[in-house]
Amino acid sequence: MNEKKLVEALKRKEDWAYEILYREFAPKIGSIAKSFLNTDDVDDVVQDVFLRIFKGIKKFRGDSKLSTWIYRIAVNVCKDYLQKYKKRNEFLTDFQEKDNEEEIYIQPEAKEDVFDEVLRSITAERVQKALEKLSPEDRLLIKLRDIDGLSYEEIASVLQKPVGTVKSRLHYARKRLGNLLKEGETVER
Repeated sequence: MNEKKLVEALKRKEDWAYEILYREFAPKIGSIAKSFLNTDDVDDVVQDVFLRIFKGIKKFRGDSKLSTWIYRIAVNVCKDYLQKYKKRNEFLTDFQEKDNEEEIYIQPEAKEDVFDEVLRSITAERVQKALEKLSPEDRLLIKLRDIDGLSYEEIASVLQKPVGTVKSRLHYARKRLGNLLKEGETVER
């Protein structure tokens, strides 16, 4: 879909455009909220971001990509939530109990090497746990660049920081992530 046509349709309040926008960006916004806040407020953040998009789309001039504008709104909403937590002296907590879940899986016949599959799963889990130990800014930088694939310039626009600062902070965020991963155990075959 052509971004310019989508923006024009959003400005005309066409339902199909809002559906495309939501389908495309809700998971990305949710991911930013989860990496930034690490709380159960993800749905509220997504809702708040879309409300701001709907209210502000007529003011969108197209000076940046639509995605950059949306990421900027998502970061601002997350910062607003952090401020609310600070004012109320609340702690950010994830109440999901992963250890107590009992689920029964019927295992189909393996088409791949089971060890390799388990190793990939363990590696993904280690990376996720290491990411959770990083600061919200480090998690956000790694997510925007390494997961969402935004350019340094787009990230700089989203965070309203110089490109050099983004590159430097991302470098050190990756270094901290690497150090956390080195602290963990390795699985050898």
